[in-house]
Amino acid sequence: MSTTEIAERRPDEAPYHSGERAVQQRVGVLEKMDARGRVAIRTFMPDQHREFFAQLPFVIIGSVDQQQQPWASVLVGAPGFVTSPDPEHLLIRSHAPTADPLHDTLALNAAIGLLGIEPHTRRRNRMNGKVEQLTAEGFKLKVDQSFGNCPKYIQARQPSLIDDNAAAPQHVIHRGERLDAAMQRLVGAADTFFIATAFMGEKGDQSRPYGVDVSHRGGKPGFVRIDGGTTLTVPDFVGNFFFNTIGNLVENPRAGLLFIDFASGDLLYLAVDAELIWDGPEVAAFAGAERLLRFHIRQAIRVEASLPLRWTEPQLSPALASMGAW
Repeated sequence: MSTTEIAERRPDEAPYHSGERAVQQRVGVLEKMDARGRVAIRTFMPDQHREFFAQLPFVIIGSVDQQQQPWASVLVGAPGFVTSPDPEHLLIRSHAPTADPLHDTLALNAAIGLLGIEPHTRRRNRMNGKVEQLTAEGFKLKVDQSFGNCPKYIQARQPSLIDDNAAAPQHVIHRGERLDAAMQRLVGAADTFFIATAFMGEKGDQSRPYGVDVSHRGGKPGFVRIDGGTTLTVPDFVGNFFFNTIGNLVENPRAGLLFIDFASGDLLYLAVDAELIWDGPEVAAFAGAERLLRFHIRQAIRVEASLPLRWTEPQLSPALASMGAW
């Protein structure tokens, strides 16, 4: 089990680590984001966020395993399975399936990244923290960072819970070190995926790792290019300039990706090494791309019909209208 812990943030310091600051400086927003971050990124959840999490039927979780590999996961429950007893805590009453990496990474003091997202309203809020308590029903998180995200690139689709008891008790699991044909079909049709990254501490001081982040990525169907069975290439569009994901990858190139088949409930978990492509002809050729992310696959896990949610047909984000395609 992972026991990755979070270093406490001093009240007088900006909520960015060296990787995030390096990217902000590279794109010329360091000073602006320093001031913005002190206001926008809180060490507690405002009531609006607390109420938002309580109405969701699923949340996306980022965690790190013993080998320091980040993973992106999803937890599901009837609305109300996530509650906030006070502004500094979340209670999650759900358990990860045995095939989900979170089943093994969840531990006391483990760093957790959490994304609450409501696709049909295009709302999303983030919370990064640590596991303060494990319970028979789930776990309790202590807030380290809480902040909102804009609705850009979210495809509007509404989930509904299905009777998971009617499903087979043992889901079929496919594992490998490359994408098989079914995995490639899922990725090739995707308009959404989730990415978990981790910052493991300032250079020269690995004793106080900072934590884990998990984020949403959206694009036109096929925006994730499959370059053979072991490599993916994805455009990175303009965002909120926090650079949580990109900043983590500057310091620690390992990441975990989660793809969801919204029709079947299949889940695909990928452990990858990320390469940042800042400029050049490939970037210029994709309209709207600020840079590219190239993912080299270490491990792939597809679980058939694992997610007990089904979704309405998507309405693509208006923010994607001017974006390119491969």
